[in-house]
Amino acid sequence: MDAETRMPDVVELTKALIAAESVTPARGAVFDVLEAVLIPLGFKVERFVEGEAPDGPVENLLAVRGDGGRHFAFAGHLDVVPPGNGWTSGAFTPEIRGGLLHGRGAVDMKGAIAAFVAAAARAPGSGTISLIITGDEEGPATFGTRALIERMAERRLKPDFCLVGEPTSVHRLGDMIKIGRRGSVNIWIDVPGRQGHVAYPQLADNPIPKLVAILAEIDAIVLDEGTDWFQPSNIEATDITVGNPATNVIPAHASARLSIRYNDLHTGDALAARIKAIVHRHAPDAKMVARVSGDAFVTAPGTLSTLISDAIEARLGIKPELSTTGGTSDARFLSKLCPVVEFGLVNATMHKLDEAVAVEDLAALVDIYADIIGRVAT
Repeated sequence: MDAETRMPDVVELTKALIAAESVTPARGAVFDVLEAVLIPLGFKVERFVEGEAPDGPVENLLAVRGDGGRHFAFAGHLDVVPPGNGWTSGAFTPEIRGGLLHGRGAVDMKGAIAAFVAAAARAPGSGTISLIITGDEEGPATFGTRALIERMAERRLKPDFCLVGEPTSVHRLGDMIKIGRRGSVNIWIDVPGRQGHVAYPQLADNPIPKLVAILAEIDAIVLDEGTDWFQPSNIEATDITVGNPATNVIPAHASARLSIRYNDLHTGDALAARIKAIVHRHAPDAKMVARVSGDAFVTAPGTLSTLISDAIEARLGIKPELSTTGGTSDARFLSKLCPVVEFGLVNATMHKLDEAVAVEDLAALVDIYADIIGRVAT
């Protein structure tokens, strides 16, 4: 194995991954790129497709090297959000301008995946290393990381630690790592009524006042005041729909949607049950559907967060803030396997037009990831 094969260039690999268009759910070419660089590095690569429409099919990749020592896993996703219109250059045509590599997925999170692969190439004998890579993180996440976890259980693979390469840095590389995430549950409420003429309300049943009463009671809820690691939980109404174009008709239905982001004082199922009780108190015939994306979790500061913080400080001279802010990630599933921490690139441009990563940040991230691999192995 020659040096050029063993040491992939992080910028060129990031470019190749960006160029392989992979709007969620991702399959095919982008996984071909990753597999082609992993096999020469000694990884055994398994790819599989799960699920059917509407949430699939989704491709996943599990790569493992080594069978002894501590097992260190890196998790991430190759799918990206749709690019939208108005890019300075093509969203899937990687281009370096002013020291920044532009392209959809540059920071979220193809750049981090490329950096970890390059880092793993520097440490060919460092215990057991695995990559848990899905094509379904930006979408419903139905057939992605959860399917990978099931496949790992079948293979009796259980990491000691897991690093998720999400773009956690805020102002500069290394200023923040995530040791936990809030939970998320979305709720759909449909209140039935009986359509009729507004001049004859006694012959109809208007669902809107019932829905308004439901939302008013929900809006008055104070779930908590926060915890040591989490901000206060919040309930937000994200949609109200009646769909009534007529001015003289009492509608037959009124619907609303809620999103609850909650800390580790709650579970999604318990919150859904609380909302359902309110809904049925005001409208016994109403229908409610709840979808829990994942409960809150926290990896208490300890071995994993310390070695990641130490590696960042050794390379960049800063001590990262430990945080649980932001949205959800696939770490919510992986936290059931082992201690998990998220650390990656600066997130200022993720999901935006002209998403970009600083070339020097990619190089620094390779150094940090390589240091982390070495610290886990010792």
